[in-house]
Amino acid sequence: MRGYRAIKYTLFIFCYFFWVVSAILIAVGIYAKIAKEKDVVDTLTLDPALLLIIVGSVMFLITFLGCFGAIRNATCLLKTFLAILVIIFLLQIAAGVVGYLFTDMVMERTEKLMMKAIVQYREDQDLENAIDFIQKKFQCCGVESYKDWSHNVYFECSDTNPSLEACGVPFSCCLHLQNQTVLNTMCGYGMQQQEESSASQDVFTIGCLEKIVSWAKNNLLLVAGLTGGLLLLEVCMISLAAAQISWIKKVQRRQEENAAGSRSVRKDSFWYPAFADFDDE
Repeated sequence: MRGYRAIKYTLFIFCYFFWVVSAILIAVGIYAKIAKEKDVVDTLTLDPALLLIIVGSVMFLITFLGCFGAIRNATCLLKTFLAILVIIFLLQIAAGVVGYLFTDMVMERTEKLMMKAIVQYREDQDLENAIDFIQKKFQCCGVESYKDWSHNVYFECSDTNPSLEACGVPFSCCLHLQNQTVLNTMCGYGMQQQEESSASQDVFTIGCLEKIVSWAKNNLLLVAGLTGGLLLLEVCMISLAAAQISWIKKVQRRQEENAAGSRSVRKDSFWYPAFADFDDE
């Protein structure tokens, strides 16, 4: 019985932890969505708030199945939970293989997505904050270079652009000077008109795509460790769910054998009581 309880409550704790995390993601996403201005970009790939809500909702549903199935010994819910986890695991493996075999295609797709985000800059506050964070964190500007900001209507470098930020870059591209206490939000003005050698004295000129790829290569062990840890955790949850299902099936078969010929006992039960006494015999 102790072995079954260890499997059951370990699976429940894992699922409950991720269930709480998913609820927090949904709450943060809803709050960001409500606080956001109307008539802004509302697509999954470019709206961080919408992405949080969708990912959190899917995660909430999956972990709820695991929590309730584990605590109530419900094989139907555990089988659904197990099937979904296996599908997610296989999709992650397939995505990794495809990404490795078709690196150029993935990089091209990533570049287009990042360029689309630059075009939508200033149209969505969450997206704007995300881009500013990335540029400051990785000390980069644009996708391939700082002149990519000319694709944005506010920073477009043309004589017909009436914007005060024409031919400029966001302040998040600017070099942070030592002992600087006041943020100069106009530091990127007119930088696209300068050559890279002179512009590099005031702003980052290297694109974020190159910087992110370089960071991933330099921190390969960290990236591999995080990815491997996530996959290992999924394997553990899959194993625990499969073990609990197998144990419940074994108890069901034993009860059916003991109750053979008795019509008062159901042959197939959707779940057992939460604290069912499952012997190890």
